[in-house]
Amino acid sequence: MAELSKYDKRGVSATKSEVHAAIKDLDKGLYPSAFCKILPDVAGMDPAYCNIMHADTAGTKTSLAYMYWKETGDLSVWKGIAQDAIIMNLDDMACVGCLDQIILSSTIGRNKNIITGEVIQAVIQGTTILLDELRQLGIHIHLAGGETADVGDVVRTIDVGYTAFARMKRNELIINNIKAGDVIVAWSSSGQATYESAYNSGMGSNGLTSARHDLLSNYHIKAYPDSFDSNTPREVVYTGSKKLTDTVEVDGKTFTVGQLILSPTRTYLPPLSKLLATHRAHIHGLIHCTGGGQTKVIKFVDGKRIVKDNLFPVPPLFQLIQSESGTGWKEMYQVFNMGHRMEVYLPEAHAQAAIDVAQSFGIEARIVGYAEDASESSVYLKTPHGVFEYH
Repeated sequence: MAELSKYDKRGVSATKSEVHAAIKDLDKGLYPSAFCKILPDVAGMDPAYCNIMHADTAGTKTSLAYMYWKETGDLSVWKGIAQDAIIMNLDDMACVGCLDQIILSSTIGRNKNIITGEVIQAVIQGTTILLDELRQLGIHIHLAGGETADVGDVVRTIDVGYTAFARMKRNELIINNIKAGDVIVAWSSSGQATYESAYNSGMGSNGLTSARHDLLSNYHIKAYPDSFDSNTPREVVYTGSKKLTDTVEVDGKTFTVGQLILSPTRTYLPPLSKLLATHRAHIHGLIHCTGGGQTKVIKFVDGKRIVKDNLFPVPPLFQLIQSESGTGWKEMYQVFNMGHRMEVYLPEAHAQAAIDVAQSFGIEARIVGYAEDASESSVYLKTPHGVFEYH
């Protein structure tokens, strides 16, 4: 049996192989290669339309927010958690061309003995604030309510999730059909977009289990025993040297470790809306590099080798995680986005438009690679830290 990675030992999986095995026989919807499942228009029974329903959570980022809130008293982290869970839905849906007029419902489960009413209020208020911010950017999300349950027997701290629903025209869908010769325009996950209020470390909402345990010290084991699964082998629990309130300098500015890891998940909806308004017909694929990091695309290609040989420099947070943990770079690129979280696949003649749109919102963009025909689908990464291939 192959040796388990740290990520596996911590009870999580970058590939979600068991989940994919469990759902392999389920209906894949109208367009199996779409980034999200596309359903018939059961809401309107119009063959020209389709329905999209998507669900996601902030994952174990809520455990980190719990610790930071207890350590500092800063309730603002919970607005970020609401954003994490919402954007993980919205940006996935954007990858099939669904960008507006979306209905959202929340599902929040908490341990009432630990998570107070003011935290629930902060999450809900954070949701409202975010939707107002998106509305000012021309993106209309409608909150339908939701369920908040006290489930301390099954949730250690708090779980924050959302379900999103939309109805759209089928002829406006983007169905992944990545072609040999397409280039990959990547949009950076770090920096500060024009619509963000602070520097974004690029963390997103994937890999938080590793980020938390690799960076933070064993001080957190005794201080916050509710922040991790007691069944996890102790040799992979809080193995770093940092405390949440330790400071790190990035680009001449000082942040706490907690602030960096808790950077809210960046949404790409504003630049995607602008790009699709003019270039929808030229886009052969949109990939949100979430679970699986830089290997995410392999699920959406058949007989293609995806070559990425001009990646962004690794952002400081991911460098810090790697130096603290000693995790191999091949695993790092599979767990974390490592610098970009949105990929646009299109002919090279239209690549500059995708770059210009991102840059108009203060987001770095570049061609990071290309697609080519192959007998077996794979992802090939040429990085400053080695050459890695994933099948």
